[in-house]
Amino acid sequence: MSALQILALLSGVAGLGCSIAATVSDEWKATSRASSVITVTWVLQGLWNNCAGNAIGAWHCRPHHTVFQLEGYIQACRGLMIAAVSLGFFGTIFALVGMKCTKIGGTEKTKARIACFGGANFILSGLCSLSACSLYAHRITSEFFDPMFVAQKYELGAALFIGWAGSVLCVLGGGILCMSVCDTCSKSHRQTSYIYRGSASRVSAHPRGQAMSVSLRPPPEYNSSSRTQHFDKNAYV
Repeated sequence: MSALQILALLSGVAGLGCSIAATVSDEWKATSRASSVITVTWVLQGLWNNCAGNAIGAWHCRPHHTVFQLEGYIQACRGLMIAAVSLGFFGTIFALVGMKCTKIGGTEKTKARIACFGGANFILSGLCSLSACSLYAHRITSEFFDPMFVAQKYELGAALFIGWAGSVLCVLGGGILCMSVCDTCSKSHRQTSYIYRGSASRVSAHPRGQAMSVSLRPPPEYNSSSRTQHFDKNAYV
């Protein structure tokens, strides 16, 4: 079970690394070389910068001017990727604390809850990264295949594929971690029920337990006739 949790942690950490690499990358969309002009061979755009390169290998990047002039989908992708990185970071910490092979976290039940919380963070991180990359890719493809769109058309950049790979790794690691915790909780529940049944059988085998199992009957009714008969038998003794 510890090996399974280590595998889940490695998968989540790898997914977190891919999410960070995709967030800081400037290649979310790129122009194809066939459609570029003569002086600029290709143009790359990311969440934070716009970059242009020519045939001799010269690059020039500049950040986006202001947040308020950005398009809505870019701002949404920024927020989702920042949330993905933050959730993946906290998921890594909670997974380390909740693993069975670590010495911190408290009791086994408490560690299982912490590990489950870490797995949930990994899953949410993967979903945020998947949503951001899918939203950005949908915008690129809709503009590329729109015949009425006359501006510069772009293709999918490498950062989108890195983000998709990171989201899959995060969801996979979080799912494995939650499954390992559920298996641990089920085993502890079975052990607890076995101990309880064993103790109950030992108590029932004790002689006092047999005496306690005898049903108690209500006392006989006390009336005046029985009292009279009792004193009549012992009147002359």
